[in-house]
Amino acid sequence: MLLVGVPAGIIFAYVSKVGERVIVFMMVFFTCSLIGTINFESVKDYRGTSRGYEIGIVDLATLVLFVFILMKPKFKVKLLPPGSFLFLIYTLFSMLSIQNSANSMYSWFEILKMFKMFFFYMVWYNYLVDLNQIQKVIKILPIIVIYIFFSVVYQWKTGTYQPTGPFTHQNSLCMYIMTLGGIFLAALFELKMKEIKTSFIVGIFGLCCLIELLTLSRAGVVCYAGCCLVVVFFSFSIKFKPKKIFILMLMIMIGITGLLFYANSIYDRFVNAPESSLTSREHLAKSATNMAEDNFFGIGLNNFGIKVNAEYPYSEHLQGRKDFREGLVESVYLMVAAETGWLNMFVFVTFIMLFFIANIRNIYYYRNSKMVYLPIALAGGLAAIFLQSYLEWVLKQAPNFYQLMFFFAIISAMTRIHKKNPKRSREEIELGERNIINF
Repeated sequence: MLLVGVPAGIIFAYVSKVGERVIVFMMVFFTCSLIGTINFESVKDYRGTSRGYEIGIVDLATLVLFVFILMKPKFKVKLLPPGSFLFLIYTLFSMLSIQNSANSMYSWFEILKMFKMFFFYMVWYNYLVDLNQIQKVIKILPIIVIYIFFSVVYQWKTGTYQPTGPFTHQNSLCMYIMTLGGIFLAALFELKMKEIKTSFIVGIFGLCCLIELLTLSRAGVVCYAGCCLVVVFFSFSIKFKPKKIFILMLMIMIGITGLLFYANSIYDRFVNAPESSLTSREHLAKSATNMAEDNFFGIGLNNFGIKVNAEYPYSEHLQGRKDFREGLVESVYLMVAAETGWLNMFVFVTFIMLFFIANIRNIYYYRNSKMVYLPIALAGGLAAIFLQSYLEWVLKQAPNFYQLMFFFAIISAMTRIHKKNPKRSREEIELGERNIINF
C-alpha cells in the first residue's frame, strides 16, 4: 500500500475531484474504525495505550493528501500550525521519559502515534482553506453516525453487553460520538434548513443519543448530557429564537423517551455497579501519583502497564496482592503525569486548553455567521471530552486522538480564516456562506 497504493492515490486525487473527495472521506471515516490497521511488532496482550507500531488507512490517506496539497498551488503549506510548539514540547518531554522505561520499545509505540497525530493535524489545517471546505468535510459525519449505529445495534441484538461498535471499548465509542451529537444539535439551533433536511438532522442527533444510551456507559451518558447543556448555553447566549425553545423541548422529549425505554438497564448499571470498580480506580490513581512523584519525567511513556505490577514499588499500598495487575489508571491526566511527569501533564493540559479558548473566541468571531454552529458544537464536545478524560484514559486511543486533532484543525483553520478578513460585513458573510448552511 505504501509503495503502490499511496502513489496511485496521489495521482487519483490530483487528476480527479472525485479522487480528492475519496481520500478526504477515508481520512474522516476511518478514524472511527481500525479496519485495515496493522501493528508492526505487535504486543496484543500488553495493557498499554499503544500495542505496536500502528499504521492504518487514515495514515496512508493523510500522506496522500499531504503530497496532494504540496502539488496544488492554491494551498500554502504551513508545517508548524498553531499549537505546534506546545505539542512538540509535550512530545520532547515524553521522549525524555524513555530513559526511565522498563521497555523502551513500548514507549516508541506511543511516540510514533504522537508524530502521526501531529502530521494528521498539520495536513487538515493546511487543507481546510475556507469555510466551504470545512462544511464539505462536516457533511461526512452523518455517514459515520449511521455506520456506528448499525454496528451497535447488531452487537446489542447478538447479546453483547455494553456494545462497543467499531471501537475497542464502549468508553471510546461514547467519547467519539459526543462531539458529533453536539454538532447536529448546534446545527438544529443555528441553521435554517428545509423540512426534510431538518428531519434528517433530528434523526441523526437522535441516533447519537441512542448510541450513548445503548453503551450503558455511566461516564458517557453524563458527559454527553454535559455536552448538550454547553451547546444549549452558548446557542441561547448568542441569539434567542422561539425556534430554539421548540428544539430544546424536542431534545428533552427524545432524551426522556430513551431513558424510559432503557430505564431498567440504565438503573442497574448506575445503582448496582460493583464496588470493586471504584476501588480499582482509587488504587490505580494512587499508583499513578506514586510514579509521578518518583521521577521528574515519570516512569516511562507507555510503561504504566508494566510498572503498576507488584515487582515495582509503586503499588506498595496493595502489599497483600502478589498478582496485582489492575491495568491502567482511568484518568488520562494522571496517566500523562505517571508516565512523563507532572510538568508534562501541565504542558498537555495547556495544549488542549489553548484550543478550547481559541474555539470560544471563534464563537465571538462568527456570532453573526451561520457557521457559528460549529464552534458552539465544539465548545460542548471539547468540554465533555476534557471531563471524560478525567474519568477515562481513552483519549489516548487512536480513534479518539484522531478525532480530537481533527477538531483542533477545524478550530485553527476557522481562526485563520477570520483573521484574514476580520471586518467582513454581514452581507459578505451571508453571500460567502450561501451554500454552507445545508448539510
